[in-house]
Amino acid sequence: MQPITRRSFSAALVAGAALSMFPAAGRAATVAKAKNVVLVHGAYADASCWLDVIPHLQAADLNVMAVQNPLTSFADDVEATKRILALMDGPTVLAGHSYSGMLVTEAGVDPKVTALVYIAARAPDAGEDYTALAKQYPTPPASAGLVHSGGYAQLSEEAFVRDFAGDLPVARAKALYAVQGRISDTLFTAKTTVAAWRSKPSWYAVSKNDRTINPDLERFMAKRMNATTIELDASHVSLISQPRAVANLILAAAGSSEHS
Repeated sequence: MQPITRRSFSAALVAGAALSMFPAAGRAATVAKAKNVVLVHGAYADASCWLDVIPHLQAADLNVMAVQNPLTSFADDVEATKRILALMDGPTVLAGHSYSGMLVTEAGVDPKVTALVYIAARAPDAGEDYTALAKQYPTPPASAGLVHSGGYAQLSEEAFVRDFAGDLPVARAKALYAVQGRISDTLFTAKTTVAAWRSKPSWYAVSKNDRTINPDLERFMAKRMNATTIELDASHVSLISQPRAVANLILAAAGSSEHS
């Protein structure tokens, strides 16, 4: 684990301790109590990737909804996220995994969003070229496994099992490969117009063994947004391999002390 920074706390505490036990330096100065959580999935996935996280949030009496992104364009995915946010009544935590960190960054300016949670996620600044930013770090292995066809792309089975979901049982990883969301070739060329993390308190879970987004890039983005940060011994899909730890991070952002 990297040294604990001013606004980070240990993954061990997140995985098993009550919010009241977190170190004071590891919490945002003011955590607004939320009643809703909106979960957003990334590329090569669908909303079912949150299924292991959702029960922990519901056990804390939070209203939870997951966005089903079409992955046809960045604009389409932003609209899908906004449609679910529009259904929320009251303070809401917006959490995104992987590519959907861009959606959280764009849609998170909604006034009802009280906190943002990034799970091994992109977190660009407004107008920033994320691809150029990512090129400042070694290219993650999953990138070599992209297969393009008819204007869409997906990960090969080998890349998905080894580089995207490397800490899952092979049978589970292969099942997720079969239902992966195919992405438009244009998906990653878009730029955010705003950066919600500049005005909203943020939390970030770095995947230390990530082979889809470089972990050092994740650390850079988390530090830049001054996020409350944890590091997990996980692949890119920590929300599946370590759902309790991820749920606890979201509960912290929601101002909840109930950790099921």
